[in-house]
Amino acid sequence: MRLERATGAVTRIDIVAPQELSSADLAAWRDLQSAYPELASPFLSAQWVLTMASIDGPDRRGARIAVLRRGDEAVGFLPVRVTRSTAMPVGSPFCDYQGLVAAPDLAVDARRIVAALGVSRLDLHNALGAQTAFARHHRVREDSWVIDVAAGYPAFAAERRAAGTDILQDCAKKRRKLQREHGEVVFAARSVDRGAFEQLFDWKRAQLVATHQTDLFQTPWAQELMEATFAADGADFGGALFTLHAGGRLVAAQYALHGRDVLHSWMISHHPDFGRYSPGLVLLDEMLRWAPEAGYREIDLGPGAYRFKESFSNVRRSIAEGYVGLPSAATLFRAAEYLVCRMAEALPLGPMSTMPTRAMRRLDRMRGLVG
Repeated sequence: MRLERATGAVTRIDIVAPQELSSADLAAWRDLQSAYPELASPFLSAQWVLTMASIDGPDRRGARIAVLRRGDEAVGFLPVRVTRSTAMPVGSPFCDYQGLVAAPDLAVDARRIVAALGVSRLDLHNALGAQTAFARHHRVREDSWVIDVAAGYPAFAAERRAAGTDILQDCAKKRRKLQREHGEVVFAARSVDRGAFEQLFDWKRAQLVATHQTDLFQTPWAQELMEATFAADGADFGGALFTLHAGGRLVAAQYALHGRDVLHSWMISHHPDFGRYSPGLVLLDEMLRWAPEAGYREIDLGPGAYRFKESFSNVRRSIAEGYVGLPSAATLFRAAEYLVCRMAEALPLGPMSTMPTRAMRRLDRMRGLVG
């Protein structure tokens, strides 16, 4: 079998544009994702890379894939966006996972991949923390929050009660209150409602402005990305819109990416007049009831220290930030950035101690938008 041979050392690394992947390479990529559940995220799929390369953004010109081979057989794939002397994840800053699509025991030096790419530095953002090839290059670790519903909703609900959280009971109370005061509550899965899709992003942009965050959707290709994923209807990749109406009014919407058996929560927002009902959480609860019946084993909420994520999640997936650098000015500059962040965080300055880290992340988001 292909995957039984896909272990051991890499003999060759080819650098190709997404459209240059052969049918055999694409099949090997799908096989690896199917064989290893930790690689099942839609952000790690070939379809994500091909979609990013198809829209008029920085990945159309910059997306490259390091194809790791043993002989002529593809045994690993690392998609990146090459920008001058550095590389970053394809789809930055919208990509929630970065990783090497390969068997866990595949032996490769990350610096060898960087050299093959012809860059001085590879930036790691939301990199899979369990991957040994990059472990020594991690600088910051955090958790991504995952909801495992493979055993079905009743088993999940029992597990959450045993863990001491009443989040699901709260959602049920809020749902009843919403229906009592505003009319019938209706959940729609995999909706094709164009108006709801557009309303979600109107709410999201208003939320970003109100909280003084970067409006990622000011960049034209960002909206084109959402449109492209919404139009994708493959079994293994595409966008999935979920909506919640009360009395005929749209009160919450969530947009996710889906893989073969996983959903990744991507964008969620709600009508500002209905905040007291927590409609986004009610919607998520409805999704959790629907997902296992529809063949999905998990809903990934992604990174971010939010209380609701901790309450819903029963799995934590380690992710990391950092860089893989060759001797260069670009590598020295990145090392200095992380040094400043560590020094500031060690000072007793309260919230101000995280200012350099927040500034670095904001600059990284802006770099991702402009390529």
